[in-house]
Amino acid sequence: MVSTIDILKIAKETSNNAPLSSEIKNSALKAMAANLVNSTDEILRANESDINNAKGKISDVMIDRLRLSKERIADMADGILKVANLCDPVGRVLEKFEHQKGFSVEKTSVPFGVVAIIYESRPNVTSDAAALAFKSGNVCILRSGKEAFASAYAIVKALKKGLKTCGIDENYINLIEDTTRQSANELMTAVGFVDLLIPRGGKGLIKACTENAKVPCIETGTGICHIYVDKYADLDMALNIIDNAKRSRPSVCNAAEVCLIHKDIAKEFLPRLYDLFTKTQPITQLMGDERVLKYINVSKANEFDFDTEFLDYKLALKIVDSTEDAVLHISKHSTHHSESIISFNKEAVDYFTSSVDSAAVYVNASTRFTDGGEFGLGCEMGISTQKLHARGPMGLNELNTYKYIIKGNGQIRN
Repeated sequence: MVSTIDILKIAKETSNNAPLSSEIKNSALKAMAANLVNSTDEILRANESDINNAKGKISDVMIDRLRLSKERIADMADGILKVANLCDPVGRVLEKFEHQKGFSVEKTSVPFGVVAIIYESRPNVTSDAAALAFKSGNVCILRSGKEAFASAYAIVKALKKGLKTCGIDENYINLIEDTTRQSANELMTAVGFVDLLIPRGGKGLIKACTENAKVPCIETGTGICHIYVDKYADLDMALNIIDNAKRSRPSVCNAAEVCLIHKDIAKEFLPRLYDLFTKTQPITQLMGDERVLKYINVSKANEFDFDTEFLDYKLALKIVDSTEDAVLHISKHSTHHSESIISFNKEAVDYFTSSVDSAAVYVNASTRFTDGGEFGLGCEMGISTQKLHARGPMGLNELNTYKYIIKGNGQIRN
């Protein structure tokens, strides 16, 4: 097993390579995508091993996060191809200023250098992160959770083969082989080796990184996402949106966890919501506040239910008196990921979109769209829920910083 410190040294050395042209990077990405598809059988065997080892240790919905299929691998390859078709962010002149002394000042986009990604049980993160890091001119260090390690190893093997066929240093993509907490701690404290750390996973992982990292770290991922059904909502539309936001894939961070219902429609809407979620598959557990219990027979929500990312077939319900009341609840309980209002009242919509402080704010649409691919980024490095540097789905531009390039012809400052 290659040690974490040896991988850090290799990655740092590779980041000193001469920059690759857009054409070379795009050719390599296409080769990576092709090798990913060609390695489908090998990747699926590794994934089956991961699933068998995880059974009985993680929930069924988390098993779904872990599971790969031919279709999902094809989607991963398609994401890489979409990244290849995007504009190269490296070297873009973001701003230009002509100084009165006759020299130019150019604010120019440049890679971070070495980007480390710590993630848990979603194997597709492996290819997404590698593709985005490579296209944006960075060297990536991937640290998968132990549940997905065999899958990640097979994916990285295929991606490295793609680089090698194009004559490119395969160390642009690196996978940490130690899946213990020790390796995560080593990445968090790798000052001088890691230029940017991105944790992508549950609340515990995010907290560990933001509290312990000595390298620059971007907070991502945790999604207590809300849907507010206003009194001016189309109730059929609302039911369809909530169904999609909760049940299409409950184990992801953009799934809805809380539904807020305006008091004026609660009597009509709640029984319909109850029938949808408790009488059609997949059955979903509903928890409501005391006002909700007057209309439907569900479990009483406890003090933690409105602050929990369930990542499961569970949904917390609360009746609110107004749009202002809904926004106040969201401000107290949101993780600033994604929130949605269902309404055709312009005043309510304008208040909601201007007052809710989250990375993505929706009007009459499902929160499930908060995704790099859906936002035109090809794929994503993660969903940033902070405000500095990056916010929302992180793509190529968020994996570059900038420097100033000053071009003169002998000027000196008096």
